[in-house]
Amino acid sequence: MSILNHKTSNPAFNNSLWKGHTSSSKKMTLSGIIFKTFFCLILVAISTWYVWDLVHQGINVKWYTSLGLLAAIILSILTSYKHKWAKITAPLYSLAKGLFLGGFSAYAELQFEGMPMRAVGVTVITFFVMLLLYQFQIIKVTKQFRSVIISATITIMVVYLISWILNFFGISASFIYGTSWFAIGFNIIAASVASLALLLDFSFIERKINRAPKYMEWVATWGLLVTLIWLYVEVLRLMKKLAIRF
Repeated sequence: MSILNHKTSNPAFNNSLWKGHTSSSKKMTLSGIIFKTFFCLILVAISTWYVWDLVHQGINVKWYTSLGLLAAIILSILTSYKHKWAKITAPLYSLAKGLFLGGFSAYAELQFEGMPMRAVGVTVITFFVMLLLYQFQIIKVTKQFRSVIISATITIMVVYLISWILNFFGISASFIYGTSWFAIGFNIIAASVASLALLLDFSFIERKINRAPKYMEWVATWGLLVTLIWLYVEVLRLMKKLAIRF
């Protein structure tokens, strides 16, 4: 089976994104992706800390978080279609997403001291657990496994989109954001899917190491950030719900 037939739930690693990028003097390397990922994570941390500090000064950061989220979405779309722009859009995405995470995390900190850092810890541990599971092939990324995760991811995103639209009409999506057992169950499923999506990303990146051109490292970095940040958000939401419930 051709490598280009492998799919992933992460839009950053969609097949069409990589076709036509196999000829270049400099190729994508694992060390390059690791370096760029750490660099972008530092940018996320900087903008997160900035908004976090504003919250603790008593400043309303609604516009920071809203515009940050909107900018992150726009930059993600640009990165998906303009691959060579990724060296610019990926760092900008990191800063924009940090603005959103700053408000999201700071408000959680005000309600439950230390919770955001615990969520970060769970996210980091989950990342390395998934990496070990992939490296030792404890969980194999088969075609069927891939299809299930892709379908689950699309379903979750559609549910979030619907709830976002309902919010514009003043309809609260408590079945997702509330503390009912259904809402908690939805969060558990979403966090689990986000975790398993990392396996698909590892699999696809492995097949492109030393094959895709060097600039695609930025696209791979962006893709990993998308999954990691999604996982962190789901973990923090779940922890908040459980804390309120119990």
